[in-house]
Amino acid sequence: MANSEIHRASTTAPVNIAVVKYWGKRDANLNLPTNSSLSVTLAQSDLRTHTTASCSSAYTTDTLTLNSAPQSLSSPRTQACLRELRSLRAALESSNPSLPKLSALPLKIVSFNNFPTAAGLASSAAGFAALVRAIADLYTLPQSPSSLSLIARQGSGSACRSLLGGFVGWNVGIAPDGSDSKAYEVAAAAHWAELRAIILVASAAKKSVSSTAGMQATVATSPLFRVRAAELVPARMEAMEGAIRKRDFEAFGKLTMKESNNFHATCLDTEPPILYLNDTSRAAIRAVEGINKVAGKIVAAYTFDAGPNAVVYYVEGDTEGVAGSFKRILANVDGWDGDRGRAVQGGGLDGAIEESTADALREGVSRVILTGVGEGPMKTERHLVNEKGEEVLSLEGS
Repeated sequence: MANSEIHRASTTAPVNIAVVKYWGKRDANLNLPTNSSLSVTLAQSDLRTHTTASCSSAYTTDTLTLNSAPQSLSSPRTQACLRELRSLRAALESSNPSLPKLSALPLKIVSFNNFPTAAGLASSAAGFAALVRAIADLYTLPQSPSSLSLIARQGSGSACRSLLGGFVGWNVGIAPDGSDSKAYEVAAAAHWAELRAIILVASAAKKSVSSTAGMQATVATSPLFRVRAAELVPARMEAMEGAIRKRDFEAFGKLTMKESNNFHATCLDTEPPILYLNDTSRAAIRAVEGINKVAGKIVAAYTFDAGPNAVVYYVEGDTEGVAGSFKRILANVDGWDGDRGRAVQGGGLDGAIEESTADALREGVSRVILTGVGEGPMKTERHLVNEKGEEVLSLEGS
């Protein structure tokens, strides 16, 4: 084996969108949350981070590029992930001296997102999940996805949930070292494969207030946050897990919207207030309320993470009533040209979306993304680093 051999492993990792929100840290260094959370893993055919982790003595230092732009690896969070992964590999090498000493080699990590970064679409979650999974595969680590979520959590809290597919919880934990604050499966994707989502991209711009900064401010200044973490979220976690297990969309939808509203209420209760939603976001809320009113029950449920983009959940049987109502007014917006989009006829529900609301959505929505519940990280042989150690992004179709 040549000393300059390029060792590679590649993975794709999904975006997850929380229906019970993570907001607030009880330990910033270990990235431990103040409350449990629960999310839906979205299909990677629509939203993913593709990452290749490689190592070689030919490299001089650890490097990371994202969408062809060099990124710093110096942050304590990233260093914590690399340190933990290298430690696990070193333990393997110590127990089996015949293994190549990969833990001592510099890393070259190349990633590509097929969605806007830092715009409220959980880019850091998919990014750190892909980074941890790809390096774990490079190092042939035996740890389970739940165990690896302990490492991903240190990079980005929500990343721990992107290590698994389907419906995923993140336990708040009580251990001071965070050893019990990890992701777990609530239900596999196949359990409720009919769940769908349409994402209304209201802005692809980077957030004016990062999630980390927003959480710190909320924890420090919002009385409402303390009630939320101590009382509301524990009850909602139990209720949400029950709704998912029963595949009860009306209960799921009602909880999802109440939880999103409460999360953004704590942001408004922060000093100074944090305003992640914009006029387009509020129009999306009115549209969903109109769809549900005409349908006579909850068939659509909105949620917003720390950004203005609306994620609207529905089940496959209500595609025309929900996605069709949005296509009826947003047919000229990008995003309908894929298989999912072409399958939506666009008739919608008559009178569901008022014209003033439709105008606001036409003005503010730049594209739509149609997706559904999906699987966790997937290994791929499509590498973004070639045999010579050079970056190759053309394979991703970027």
